[in-house]
Amino acid sequence: MPLPKFKYLAPKTWEEACAMLAQYKGKVRVMAGGTDLLIKMSLGAAAPEYVIGLKNIPGLDYIKYDQTKGLTLGPLALLADVADHPMIKEKYDAVAHAASVTATVQVRNMGTVAGNICNAAPSADNIPALMALDAEVTLARLGGKRTVKLDDFFQGPGKTVMEPEELLEKITVPAPLPGSGTAYLKISPRSKVDIAAVGVGAHLVMAGDVCQMARIVLGAVAPVPMRARKAESLLTGQQLTTDLINQTAAQAADEARPITDVRTTAEYRKTMVYVLTRRAINACAQKALPPCAK
Repeated sequence: MPLPKFKYLAPKTWEEACAMLAQYKGKVRVMAGGTDLLIKMSLGAAAPEYVIGLKNIPGLDYIKYDQTKGLTLGPLALLADVADHPMIKEKYDAVAHAASVTATVQVRNMGTVAGNICNAAPSADNIPALMALDAEVTLARLGGKRTVKLDDFFQGPGKTVMEPEELLEKITVPAPLPGSGTAYLKISPRSKVDIAAVGVGAHLVMAGDVCQMARIVLGAVAPVPMRARKAESLLTGQQLTTDLINQTAAQAADEARPITDVRTTAEYRKTMVYVLTRRAINACAQKALPPCAK
């Protein structure tokens, strides 16, 4: 199906983009990489009168790290660049891995992490890893900006708390705490480049074999990426044992609210939440060990 007719707008500054978004409110969509928006338009799921492309604004593809502030990704930071960045691989390996298993090489070379977030697909690969690390987004508009935790950003499939006049300005991930271990695991029934049937992001902070903090985020098993909070509470303050990890994985599966669709069944998703959560916890615990103990 051909793309519907639209007028392409190419602002040269961030302020100009915000002004355009306010001017054409309700009639416009913003395009970063275009890997989600153009598909939606070709399928008739979106038909904006105007498309604002951000590519002509210099410097929006930045990847920065500060020991105090943590990781900051610009709105045009490519999935491929995040996946291959040495610092992200070292300090935020789950974020790098999630980006590396998103779609295909071609999509990763065009698509952005910000676009993957704003598309708000429950199965998005990058969201569970970022949510597990307590990431937040800064939303900007003419005259102001606000910061929103990813935990609070999603309202349903394709729906977020973003207002029609807002742009995602940056993604911020706190600096990793000592004793941190992170993981992102996914399963796709048809192929490794297919949309995730289940995704699990996890983040543990360990003191020896005791879990001081746990975050477990499930993807593709609810209308939005979701924290398995009851499962997290089972781990917090406890010594990790095989029985406790199995119990936590079972609790995460119980919290999941999957559906049956063309990719797989609800029952299969529940089973895979258990399997992937157990594997993710073990991976986090192993990564959190001091180098001499590994």
